[in-house]
Amino acid sequence: MGLNKEQTVIGMVGTGVMGKSMAGHFIKAGFEVHVYNRTKAKAEDLLEQGAKWQDSPGQLAQHCNVIITMVGFPSDVEEVYLGEQGILRNAKPNSYLIDMTTSSPALAVKIYEAALEHKMVSLDAPVSGGDVGAKEARLSIMVGGDKEAFDTVLPLFEIIGKNIVYQGQAGAGQHTKMCNQIAIASNMIGVCEALVYAKKAGLDPSTVLKSIESGAAGSWSLSNLAPRIIAENFDPGFYVKHFIKDMGIALQAAEEMKLDMPGLSLAKSLYEQLAAMGEENSGTQALYKIIDK
Repeated sequence: MGLNKEQTVIGMVGTGVMGKSMAGHFIKAGFEVHVYNRTKAKAEDLLEQGAKWQDSPGQLAQHCNVIITMVGFPSDVEEVYLGEQGILRNAKPNSYLIDMTTSSPALAVKIYEAALEHKMVSLDAPVSGGDVGAKEARLSIMVGGDKEAFDTVLPLFEIIGKNIVYQGQAGAGQHTKMCNQIAIASNMIGVCEALVYAKKAGLDPSTVLKSIESGAAGSWSLSNLAPRIIAENFDPGFYVKHFIKDMGIALQAAEEMKLDMPGLSLAKSLYEQLAAMGEENSGTQALYKIIDK
């Protein structure tokens, strides 16, 4: 099916590290784009590109029929969708609501059900790929919700992503993102330990990386974040504070399923130590500072 570009008005709530790039791709693709962010300064570049500013998520929702959210925490998602000035109270019937925040699977189901009551369509569509993936429009997008809705908005996903997979009903996208974060959590410990080991053994970490990143140890984190660690660049592609949030969501869901997650629990405890050192706004690669003591 798909959406008619001339009749599609996109609203982007959240123009931070990820949302800004996403909105920019939609503008370049020729869509009318409206934006809202708690800090307006973070949307200035988009406004210069032609985006239209709105003063609240609800006001934005009144002008758009596709509303995409990329905010920080599940509490933010709940407020943006279900709050007094939120999307559900203000969007038009038949609007498509797409939450791309990494959030709670249970909250995704709650929003989906509320959207149905308002004659709207909701998808949970968290992403992986970090700031680089967002800038280069090659995000991995994992989607939960009705298949027909997924098929309709797929052309929009294809503007910002490359690996786009329908995972199942509401909440399935968020559960899949939890699998992603669980795999990353223990892997980041390994990446940092490998680099510390290389340094202590008197090796050149960059040269070591050439040997190990294309073999069995290869991973996205090793290829993309290890070079940042070596360069002592701890700027956020993905914030430590947001990763701690994600791990908390995963551990809570795992507990509900009576699953023990020792690797995830260890990673979360190490990242909480890192945040206590004042590194909560650093990138996840800053875990190296805990390992390199």
